[in-house]
Amino acid sequence: MTIQYVGFNVADSSRTYNFDVIGTEEAREFTVKVQSEAFRPAGLKLQDGPDICFRRLQQELQGETQEARAQAHLSIGEQNIQEYVELHRPRRPSARKAASDRWPSDRMSSASNEN
Repeated sequence: MTIQYVGFNVADSSRTYNFDVIGTEEAREFTVKVQSEAFRPAGLKLQDGPDICFRRLQQELQGETQEARAQAHLSIGEQNIQEYVELHRPRRPSARKAASDRWPSDRMSSASNEN
């Protein structure tokens, strides 16, 4: 099975990403919708759109059975966005922790000066 990104359409409040799925039996068309508000500084970047939608479709297809086929029209929810952002842009450690991790020799030299 091959998932091919075809493009996207922009509406007033959303972007809809289009995919073709080519398998051994038949070619199928899918759309995945993302609300425009998802593209915010703490959320998705515009370039994340195709990837998060591809992953959502891939997940849906992996859970597919003969009795329960994947829906042709999917959407991205807030949980999908949070998981994607955490995976692709993990939080940075606090400045204090980052400094202590970066310069262990400074801690050692201060400790040796105390003796």
